[in-house]
Amino acid sequence: MNLFDITLKLNGFPIEKAKKDLLEIQNLSEKEYLAYLAARKQTILQHHLQQNGFYSNFLKQKGNDASNWETIPVLTKADLQIPLQNRLSNGYTIKNCHSHKTSGSSGRPLIFAKNKYAHAITWANFMNRYNWHNIDVSTSKQARFYGIPLKGLAHYKERLKDVLSNRFRFSVFDLSVKQFESNLLKFESKSFQYINGYTSAIVQFAKYLQSKNIILKTICPSLKVCIVTAEMLFEEDRYLLTKQLGIPVVNEYGSAELGLIAFTNSVNEWVINREDLLVEILDDDGNAVPPGKQGRVVVTALYNYAHPFIRYDVGDIGTFDESSTIKKPLLKQLLGRTSDLVLLPSGKKAAGLTFYYVTKTIIENDANVKEFVIEQLRLDYFKIRYVSSKTISKDKVIAIKKAVTAYLEPNLNITLQRVEVLERSASGKLKQFTSFIG
Repeated sequence: MNLFDITLKLNGFPIEKAKKDLLEIQNLSEKEYLAYLAARKQTILQHHLQQNGFYSNFLKQKGNDASNWETIPVLTKADLQIPLQNRLSNGYTIKNCHSHKTSGSSGRPLIFAKNKYAHAITWANFMNRYNWHNIDVSTSKQARFYGIPLKGLAHYKERLKDVLSNRFRFSVFDLSVKQFESNLLKFESKSFQYINGYTSAIVQFAKYLQSKNIILKTICPSLKVCIVTAEMLFEEDRYLLTKQLGIPVVNEYGSAELGLIAFTNSVNEWVINREDLLVEILDDDGNAVPPGKQGRVVVTALYNYAHPFIRYDVGDIGTFDESSTIKKPLLKQLLGRTSDLVLLPSGKKAAGLTFYYVTKTIIENDANVKEFVIEQLRLDYFKIRYVSSKTISKDKVIAIKKAVTAYLEPNLNITLQRVEVLERSASGKLKQFTSFIG
């Protein structure tokens, strides 16, 4: 047993059992899997109905008897805004399970809990997926582009985790040329096997490499793969990363509450976690939408007995791939957060990242613009704030406005503001679209 597994085991997480169970689930036939899924759904539902006062009251308030899975009301983060101890199932306390807090990127931070087996199978799933790309979570050296608390006990806890997990953490708060030069020296001196972290920070490092005509793998030959997470990955950015890093790029989609939701395999399929989660894509009325059509990403944690996450709306808009099967569900795309819809004067709605897609190609087709974000301040007024070496030309401003008219609607007011740096959240993430409409 390796150091990482030993650490989990010493903290009471049954990682060996979780790994064994995960493989058994993956080896089920389609018929066996359907029976497994039906049983798990009923088991976790009945547990929380009988053992969790918060959840049973939630269903009563919604007037639902839970006799039909498809009519069980969707649980949202807003529904969970009560003290954690009031949401735990009988027999579970903050002391005997794993508790954690989301970053609050959706505007609603959340403290939640998992029983220890649920946390173990989450880790078993991550380890399994990373093995798809010949990465051993416990032994492979990681170049980590994540945020970190800047001081206090939380800072030192993260540093200790870095040591135990064999990873070196790069700053996502300082994306200057000087910092990137320092990053490059680390890659020259350490045998990193993979890069993992926030998409936007790694993309900025790749742009620096592009400006210097450097392929990172020539500097650090041990590199195998780059795993991006926590933020959207656009195809243009995937191409840039693949080219400048010189390694495959993997898209990891997950949430703190639930763990791994989807992960790119070796043939670039975005495979959904079907082992310890049930992922549904629903319309606004809670009905399942067909593959190829967008809807709300709603997830059930099949093993979390400590805290109910049953038909839980994670806050994202997504689409199942048309080639999905029961045994191999695939995610086609994510379109951003439901909390950041573009609301237009005509009454039309669009995913916030629609606006981002529209402007991205125009605004980033040269090396001038480094990063940009979009803010909606009124129904008809948007501000684009960007970091660049020089002010965007008038021709490009006109092109952006024309594209917005073509994709959304006419008579929208758009201003562009050049800034020295874009603010990131306390965790280091960059929110690409923000609506200030109530």
